[in-house]
Amino acid sequence: MEHTSEEESEISDSEIDEYKDKIYAQLRSQKLKVQYGEKIFRCPFCLGKKKRDYNVKDLLQHASGIGAAQKRKPRVRAAHLALAEYVKNDLGSSLEPSLQLAIVEYKPPKIEQDKFVWPWMGILVNIPADLMDTNFVRESEHMLKSQLSRFRPCEVTILLDSKGQTDHSIVKFAEDWTGFKDALAFENHFIVEQYSKTDWTRRNCKMDDLYGWLARSDDYNSHGTIGEHLRKIGVLKSVGDREHERTERIAHFTRQMEEKNKHLQELELKHNQTAMKLESMMKDKDRMVEEYNEKIRKMQEDARGNSSKIVEDNQRLQQELKTRREQAIRRHKQLEELARKSNIDRAKVEAEKEKNANENVLLDLATLKHKKAREELRQLLKKHEQEKEDAFRRQYKLEEDLTSKQNLEMELAQLRGKLEVMKHMGAEADTTSKEFDKVSEELKEKDEQLEAMESANQALIIVERRTNDELEQAKKELIQGLQQIQVTRSTIGVKRMGVLDEKAFVAACKKKEGNGVSKKNAKYDVEATLVLSKWEDEIKQPDWHPFKVIDVDGQTKEIVREDDEKLQALKEELGQEAHDVVVKALLEMNEYNPSGRYPVPVLWNFKENRRAPLDEAVAYILKQWKASKNKRTYFS
Repeated sequence: MEHTSEEESEISDSEIDEYKDKIYAQLRSQKLKVQYGEKIFRCPFCLGKKKRDYNVKDLLQHASGIGAAQKRKPRVRAAHLALAEYVKNDLGSSLEPSLQLAIVEYKPPKIEQDKFVWPWMGILVNIPADLMDTNFVRESEHMLKSQLSRFRPCEVTILLDSKGQTDHSIVKFAEDWTGFKDALAFENHFIVEQYSKTDWTRRNCKMDDLYGWLARSDDYNSHGTIGEHLRKIGVLKSVGDREHERTERIAHFTRQMEEKNKHLQELELKHNQTAMKLESMMKDKDRMVEEYNEKIRKMQEDARGNSSKIVEDNQRLQQELKTRREQAIRRHKQLEELARKSNIDRAKVEAEKEKNANENVLLDLATLKHKKAREELRQLLKKHEQEKEDAFRRQYKLEEDLTSKQNLEMELAQLRGKLEVMKHMGAEADTTSKEFDKVSEELKEKDEQLEAMESANQALIIVERRTNDELEQAKKELIQGLQQIQVTRSTIGVKRMGVLDEKAFVAACKKKEGNGVSKKNAKYDVEATLVLSKWEDEIKQPDWHPFKVIDVDGQTKEIVREDDEKLQALKEELGQEAHDVVVKALLEMNEYNPSGRYPVPVLWNFKENRRAPLDEAVAYILKQWKASKNKRTYFS
């Protein structure tokens, strides 16, 4: 119970000095009694405690300890500081010189240099008898832990000696600096209450209460149960050692953070590069889709134009048939009328009537054929429309699949980047761990979707490859057919690429041999043919490669080297025209068959002097076939 009354209000930290001077004056005026005998002293502020009688030294330690305890109220600390000053200044003169020296030279130990048992441990001795029952050790440990709860112990262990008796226990605190602070508060509490290790070793007659202190090197190296237990579960470390370990750990974590930040920057750079590539791919895809749609629109317009033209031609033919039928009917009526009104030869009239009847039959037959052709044309147009719709649906499905695949690949790249970042940041918290598992599951699902899409895409690639093979085979057959029936003035036909233009080359040779004048001479013809054969063999040689690569507007292009020895010799011997013919054949060979070095046939538009695609060649052949068919008479 404290000396100050409950009616007095509490003071603040700034008022401690003022209140201390007030209490010090009361102690000097003997209003507060301290000495009760020659060597018996009592604290006037702690009269309700069990520990009541002190000598001067113990009273000074008691007053100094409570005065320095930050957890005490400011009024209690100020009162005990005044008591400590009173003991040193007023009661110190009555002490022996040795005691005076002890009081003056008292200094607290340097914690930084002390060796403590780590994890931080406290030692409790003189355990009350009601807690020493070996049959209820766990219950006793729990009760001790509850009593010490304000120091936040992690564990309390009661130790048994060799005889199976319990007389002391170990209190374990947290391993961090908070645990060390709790352990110091634990020890200071017993020092203030004069139940510390010093009090335990000095007194012969032990009081019936707990004694406690912080485990240090002497306890660690001691003989007996306490020393064995401490050496088994702990090690000796000073505060400086722990601070050094903390510094090294901070430096280690700092290096790890720097490495992770560097790796995160690299991941962010890769992510940005991937995003830029994906954006470029999306732009290319949009451009290709736009070009394809434009081509499809043009093809649709051409198809509609052709269909309209065919329908108009059919209507014109139908109208012509109708007109000729009406003319035949009118002529038949005129003949009958003339037969009645005149004396014309009957046989001639009958013959004319029979001829007219035959013509009507043929017109009827032509009309039937025309109706049949119109029906076939209608079915063909309907089939073409269906095929176009199917092609559009397939194209839309392919575009949709391509877009879905690209979006899925973008999501996968983002999820992989996010997962990589989470791996390097760690998953200490529960929320981070759950998010990590969620991202991993999403990534797994996206991988499965991408795998399924890849399988479907592979099937489409196989179908496309098969279609391309069929188109290539059709192209070869078309080229073979055109080579068999090719006419001289055809707009689209077959051209053998990499072959010397015989007519131009021979003309150039004759012109050179005739000094600029082309001559018709058998001798010149034979010589020109031999030279032509020689250069046809030369351009087929795979070891002769008179080309160089140049850069044109950011794109590479192969051109003929003007300084090639063979070409220079050809130019000097046969002139520029022969040189140009050979260069042209070389360029064609290098473009269409650079590895085989032999001429290859290709579809060619001779009118526009360019390569003709397969659809253009087929359209031209169908047009020619229809034109030749329309030239036939309806009566054949």
